[in-house]
Amino acid sequence: MELELRHIRKSFGEKTVLEDISFTASSGRAFGLLGRNGAGKTTTIRIVMDVFPADGGEVLLDGKPIDYAKLGTGYLPEERGLYPKKKIGEQLLYFARLKGMNKPDAVKAIDRWLARLDMAAYKDKKLQTLSKGNQQKIQLITAVAHDPDLIVLDEPFSGLDPVNAELLKSVVMEEIERGKIVLFSSHQMNYIEEFCDHIAILNRGKLALEGSLREIKRSYPRTTLTVVSPEIGKIAAAFGGEPAGDTLTLKLRDEDEKRSVMQRLTAEFELDGVRVFEPSLADIFVEYAGDAT
Repeated sequence: MELELRHIRKSFGEKTVLEDISFTASSGRAFGLLGRNGAGKTTTIRIVMDVFPADGGEVLLDGKPIDYAKLGTGYLPEERGLYPKKKIGEQLLYFARLKGMNKPDAVKAIDRWLARLDMAAYKDKKLQTLSKGNQQKIQLITAVAHDPDLIVLDEPFSGLDPVNAELLKSVVMEEIERGKIVLFSSHQMNYIEEFCDHIAILNRGKLALEGSLREIKRSYPRTTLTVVSPEIGKIAAAFGGEPAGDTLTLKLRDEDEKRSVMQRLTAEFELDGVRVFEPSLADIFVEYAGDAT
């Protein structure tokens, strides 16, 4: 499946929130939707989820207008929306039934997900008795228990400790491998970089950058090497530069110099690693999500 946004526009009153937004997210992959606060990410998500319509443009599934009655969607919002004084099992069943599941299937799915997320012991507890991280896992179950085709995750790792973050990561990877369309929105660039093949960066309602993350990184000049070596002092003396611990950054005159420098490094020094430097997603985000000109 392919979820495609074509030339989406949205205004609230005189304020233009989205202007000509286009991108495609495919099943079996995670797509990262990035931007600073106020860039238009939440509005884009709400249009994708059919919370309200766009003023112009199209949202398509496999090239056709989406029939939301047939498309299963799951949404993990940044602002959580569960009932703190209600028992966990009861409200999970309530949300599953809202998504069209019959009671027996809903109970089976809820029990399976509670077990998968190590939360089975809390089924009859009130939500307010759980930690923030465990509440987050319950919120996730409301997004996936009905086996949706499209899963939208808005800041999914917020409030999770490292152990629960690893658990959630494994769940998300399973859903991607099952062929779901997974749309990420997050300010935690390390998770986006880990999961997402493609990204779109919004800046003040406009599409600042979109495409394959790997291709975006490779589009930058490949004229810097990162060298790791127990002989880093000798390498710095030979090539110049200031080492940081056992690592040295070498800036080349041009890409043609890369091969000869790497051959010399390999022949003359003991190396733990040498690679072409690529910008991190955080570097790219700062470049494209900064103040619009």
